[in-house]
Amino acid sequence: MSDDAAAGPPAVPIRPLEGLTVVSIEQYGAAPFGTMYLADLGAEVIKIENHKAGGEMGRHVLPYAEDGDSLFFQTFSCNKRGLALDLKRPRGREILERLASRADALINNLRGDLPGTLGLDYASLGAVNPRLVCVHLSAYGRDNERAAWPGLDYVMQAEAGYLSMTGEPDSVPTRFGLSIVDFMGGLTAALALVSGVMRARASGQGMDIDTPLYDVAMNNLSYPATWHLNEGFEPKRVARSGHPSLVPSELYRTADGWLFVMANKANFWPALCRAMERLEWIDDPLMRDFAARYENRDEVVRRLEAVFLTRTTEAWLEKLAGVLPCAPVNDVAGALASDFAEHRRMVQEVAHPERGTMRLVRQPITVDGAVMPRRAAPALGADTAAILAELGYDPDEIEALEADGTIHRAREA
Repeated sequence: MSDDAAAGPPAVPIRPLEGLTVVSIEQYGAAPFGTMYLADLGAEVIKIENHKAGGEMGRHVLPYAEDGDSLFFQTFSCNKRGLALDLKRPRGREILERLASRADALINNLRGDLPGTLGLDYASLGAVNPRLVCVHLSAYGRDNERAAWPGLDYVMQAEAGYLSMTGEPDSVPTRFGLSIVDFMGGLTAALALVSGVMRARASGQGMDIDTPLYDVAMNNLSYPATWHLNEGFEPKRVARSGHPSLVPSELYRTADGWLFVMANKANFWPALCRAMERLEWIDDPLMRDFAARYENRDEVVRRLEAVFLTRTTEAWLEKLAGVLPCAPVNDVAGALASDFAEHRRMVQEVAHPERGTMRLVRQPITVDGAVMPRRAAPALGADTAAILAELGYDPDEIEALEADGTIHRAREA
């Protein structure tokens, strides 16, 4: 091993997307989640907000929202630059076009009928920058009867069938605990953006790319949809949050809590039997293979749980951890405080002008072992003056733009 390798990650981590410039007209969770990845990985993300509306709505999401700087907003907008701009004013449009002329991409998560109306598509901006990639993360797309419909994560989960598959069999329809469609939609849009930019840099030709939340939600149906479309499979909720076809793969009670155990590969079943000191189960006709265990799910679960109840969760983890997939059932506090989360440096400290230090869950991508650095999300209009200067506006012009309400500049405390 070289001396450099032994020294560990570089002091200044490599930022793979350095040199990528993205203009984002974003709000709430979906697009901000996707551009968070881009910004953390080194892209310059210029976040445009309407100062007359108090900035994007994420600034005001309760709880923990003070003076337009909520913890919700900080979660999604670290490392971004903030430009407070009224796009409906003529000079606001001029500023947008100057930004677009030097950007690689423009992303929005507005209602599907608005990008065309506001001139945020390639038809409107391609003349300014033929290489520009315009990404549209709408609810239902821009070219159909639902283009003008509002839509958010939970209704996507409902319509795409998620609630019918989540929860216990006798419970009411149940959504995911997190806004999974927003997060997957944001990641899909980020991947689409980078893919489009790669093509545009090679060809000189920009494009429109659409990644509607509805399409993402439907795509996430994945293999249950394939089973249904080809064999008529009807997904149903399985007791104990179980897998639809693999057993054991569900929750089990222990002497003091719950454990999730999965034996989804052939070699995991005998390993589980040995750890539970039930060698006779390895070749038991009721349980010896996937088909037998699926056919006799209730009996398999009953037998396993009777044994799991004899020891604590910690005692079972000592026997099973690393042998087959298993985990304790944590709450959020337990997940964040676990020894492994600390080992993986999952909680990142970020300097904040008011809080002093803010703690966030870090970006999941590390580069050469390094965690990507973060700076706090910008105050409303924090970078307006600097960005306009970079676009060629002189101080007098910037003063005039502020005086007529086209822009807003944050003032230092």
